[in-house]
Amino acid sequence: MTVRVTQNMMISNLLSNLQTNYRAMDKTQQQLATGKKINRPSDNPVTAVRSMYYQTTLNEIDQYKRNVSDGSNWLQATDEGLDQVTQVIQRVRELTVQASNSNDQNSKNAIVAEISQLKDQLGQVANTELAGKYIFAGTDNKQPPYDATVTAPNNPFTNTNGQSINYQVGKGSSVPINITGVSIFNYNGGMFKLLDNVMSDIQSGNNPTNQLNNIDAQIDNVLTNRSELGARMNRMDLSSSRLDGLEQSATNILANEEDVDIPEAYTRFSEQQNVYRSALSVGARIIQPSLVDFLR
Repeated sequence: MTVRVTQNMMISNLLSNLQTNYRAMDKTQQQLATGKKINRPSDNPVTAVRSMYYQTTLNEIDQYKRNVSDGSNWLQATDEGLDQVTQVIQRVRELTVQASNSNDQNSKNAIVAEISQLKDQLGQVANTELAGKYIFAGTDNKQPPYDATVTAPNNPFTNTNGQSINYQVGKGSSVPINITGVSIFNYNGGMFKLLDNVMSDIQSGNNPTNQLNNIDAQIDNVLTNRSELGARMNRMDLSSSRLDGLEQSATNILANEEDVDIPEAYTRFSEQQNVYRSALSVGARIIQPSLVDFLR
């Protein structure tokens, strides 16, 4: 049985085809305008899900990179602080030896005065701040760990917080960024107390070289902590390089998923325009009414 094709059926098919072509043109035009293959999830649900995954991955990598940057700054500030501590204690050692070899009271008084100044300098290092946080105060880093007005019983480094601050630099990977002040300034009886003992020995006429072993122990402890600090800084550098590589890979994959091929899209848009114009031309002939049409 032959199906009779009416004028209305032809017009309906024409309009449907025109609408399909127009939607295709609109989609291509949006791709050209945005430079993206997908402008809404419905364009390609599978690709949209993959794009969301890689975009989330890039966001995570960006956060890890910020952690690496902030953590590296903290480690660098800590290393600079420990370098100053090393210089202070080494200078105290030199002065201790000088005092033991001098019988001149004026010279000894001058040495005591310099050690007192070095103690003040040590206190300033202990209260080093970075971005409003005291780097030697553990996790209780909103309050200064050193209080020069405290005199009892060990030393004025009052902070006893020995907790590490860990920064996540990757999935399942974190790096402790701080060296606690407790492990430096309260080590082996206290660094500030040691300087007080040296000054007391010099002033009382005792041999200050009795303190040399304690001084050397403090120096060795600082160097040990700086060595650990260096290892962490190396980990940060390696993490930074690894994250750069992951970011580049994820960016390339995301671009391949999302970015439109501009030359190909222009060619496709031109073809779609030609098809649309041809359909309009043919349609204009189809819908021209005639006397025969009205008589049907």
